[in-house]
Amino acid sequence: MNRSDGQASPAPGARAADSDREAVAERLRMAAGDGRIDPAELDERLERAYASKTYAELAALVADLPASGGPGARTLVLKTHLSAIRQSGPWVVPPRIVAECKMLNILIDFTEASCVHREVTLEASCGMGTVQVVVPAGWAVRIDPASTNTAHISNRADGPVDPTEPVLTVVGHPRSGQIKIRQARR
Repeated sequence: MNRSDGQASPAPGARAADSDREAVAERLRMAAGDGRIDPAELDERLERAYASKTYAELAALVADLPASGGPGARTLVLKTHLSAIRQSGPWVVPPRIVAECKMLNILIDFTEASCVHREVTLEASCGMGTVQVVVPAGWAVRIDPASTNTAHISNRADGPVDPTEPVLTVVGHPRSGQIKIRQARR
């Protein structure tokens, strides 16, 4: 396994730690989110990752995957220009989303989306427009303390949380506009 912190890689036969297994699992989830592996293969590889005892076993699980997802693969950027944006229907959720609108609106609807990440961060800013977010039942939504002008952030996604579902962290910076979060209607 390659290391990006400048330290030498451990010997392939060395015992892996829980943090090593979790890092490989997250890399596999990102690969599935990028469409590199299908959900069935993700499940199989995750099972093997959590059962791995050595670095060699973990390295074999990600050997056919690029070191990074490529430009923009880990971030979805939604910026309004001449028309509103509607991100809905079936789509793959990356771990980070940036939504910026000045006067127009952005709708981000997660109800039909495929999300393999445990945590997703939405960085939303709006001038006079609105960023509307719709999450499925079971998702947890947190407003990050770094958010500003929180009087313009409305979080109505207050239904029961399923611990197996993703957590959406919203870092919001509305000026005159609004950030509205709600759960999908049944």
